[in-house]
Amino acid sequence: MNGRHSLTLRLALLFALLAFASLATLGVALYRDLERELIRRDDAALVNRIDQLRTLLNDGNTLDLIKSKPALFQNMMGNREALLTIGSAGQPPLLVVNPGNLAMPSLAPVAMDHNLTLADVQHYPSIDGVPFSALAATINSDDMGSLQVVTGKLMTERTAVLANYRMSVFVMAGMAALILALCGYLLVYRGLRPMRHLARHAHGIGVGNLNERLASDGAPRELLPMIEAFNAMLDRLGKGFVQLGQVSTDMAHELRTPINNLLGETQVALQQNRSIEDYQQLLASNVEELERLARMLDNMLFLARTDPASALSQRQELDASDEMERIADYFEGPAADVGISISAQGSGLIWAEPMLLRRALANLCANAIKYGAAHSELSVSALPSADGTRLRVTNRGPTIAAEHLPRLFERFYRVDESRERSTHSNGLGLSIVATIMQLHNGGYSVSSADGVTCFELFFPARQQGD
Repeated sequence: MNGRHSLTLRLALLFALLAFASLATLGVALYRDLERELIRRDDAALVNRIDQLRTLLNDGNTLDLIKSKPALFQNMMGNREALLTIGSAGQPPLLVVNPGNLAMPSLAPVAMDHNLTLADVQHYPSIDGVPFSALAATINSDDMGSLQVVTGKLMTERTAVLANYRMSVFVMAGMAALILALCGYLLVYRGLRPMRHLARHAHGIGVGNLNERLASDGAPRELLPMIEAFNAMLDRLGKGFVQLGQVSTDMAHELRTPINNLLGETQVALQQNRSIEDYQQLLASNVEELERLARMLDNMLFLARTDPASALSQRQELDASDEMERIADYFEGPAADVGISISAQGSGLIWAEPMLLRRALANLCANAIKYGAAHSELSVSALPSADGTRLRVTNRGPTIAAEHLPRLFERFYRVDESRERSTHSNGLGLSIVATIMQLHNGGYSVSSADGVTCFELFFPARQQGD
């Protein structure tokens, strides 16, 4: 398992790192407490030693005591790391106990009437490379007057204890981190078992079984959103494949007719010599079929290439009155050719991508002119409202049966399958209108009754942030 890509290993290492940091922090805190306690204990020992010397030297013949019993003072020190000097100011010391030959720093003595505290102890970072603590005080002697006593201790033992403690803290923290890393790895690996199960299940889903869904029974709560999203994606893919299959079937059916026409007419024409007029008629017929194929392919490319993100980003606030007048002027000539008049009216603003809006209106108007009754009126209008703008294209003509209305916007769907498939119709115009409205998050509908057919498009109003 590659650690760079293993979520289990990453989580285990992160868990171990956090554990090590937590344990090390706790160990450092305990180390600081231990260090302060050892320093307090050593300082208290120095203060207690001075108090003992004050009592001892103040009760007898000080000079005789120093000269006759030097071993007494050596025993008070206890080891080679201790230091003691007694003497008068400006005079050679009367007693020096320094078995380790330590370099004694100069100290100002504490007055006799001052009660010694731990704060009077002086600390030096390094004497011969080891921390050193010392205390100097004044002692009144009955026979020698004022004496200065200096006592100190090299903290070798304390330093060794703290060093061992530090090492123990980091070793134990490291061992605990390794153990926790292993435990964390096993726990995460076991915890991700449902994820691996879902991955195996998802891996087995292909084109042949898109109707299969991931099971959410027994899955952890954290995985439920992912399972729901994946199943929703499978629903969309399933619908997409069904639509793709339907489009492929429809395309094959639609392309077969013009291709068969081209082949049949051309083969018949080649079976015997024809006049120039016959060949001209054949070429004209072939051109019509080829134009129909070209328009069909252009429309299919439009449906395939339209980018939703690009359409949404290029929306503008368009004047509804101007757009209605523009579409009416554009179709005035074709409508007049079949005896249809166009009226346009509208107000407000339309939040839409200009080219797509005009394409949708053009498809509806072309469809209305094609199937509208002669000497009737085609009406295009825009009705503003608080939530958006509704565009209506209304014409008079044959009433469309109610069972056909829900399917008019499907690709290649025709109400009358026996209708002659002219070069001006390929069954994609209303499908393109539906796609355009879906890109705008809008709506589309159609109604037909008593010879009046009305197509309605709804463009939502501009929202804050658009």
